[in-house]
Amino acid sequence: MKNLLLFFILMVFSCTIASAEYIEKREVLLKKDEQKNIFVKYADKKKLFTFRWTLYTDGALVIFKSYDKIVGQNVLHLRNKNQTFRVELMPKGSKFASRTYLLVKFKEFKEASNEVLFEIFLFDHKRYIKLEELKNS
Repeated sequence: MKNLLLFFILMVFSCTIASAEYIEKREVLLKKDEQKNIFVKYADKKKLFTFRWTLYTDGALVIFKSYDKIVGQNVLHLRNKNQTFRVELMPKGSKFASRTYLLVKFKEFKEASNEVLFEIFLFDHKRYIKLEELKNS
């Protein structure tokens, strides 16, 4: 009985991990106050996600972000657990019944060029979301 329970727990855990894999990864290199604009499209919706960094000091990076007209600020650290921020892409309880989100990771600060390298991960195992980057002018 113990082995059966252990097997069941392992199966549930492995299914949870498998469903949490990202389906798309992008790298973005930004200078100070350079804004990244990405349209998030699903069904008949088209929402704008933007972010930029404004300050890097003592290993901490200040980020301003906006998604669907909701603004926020994060402080990310390279040598800490707080290297990422998460953006929920669809409202909770939506008809799609899927957890879709972006995870933006502070990967590296390039001192020579004063640029920051980010990784953007899209988690959408049912593939509802399409991302469209807007070219900076």
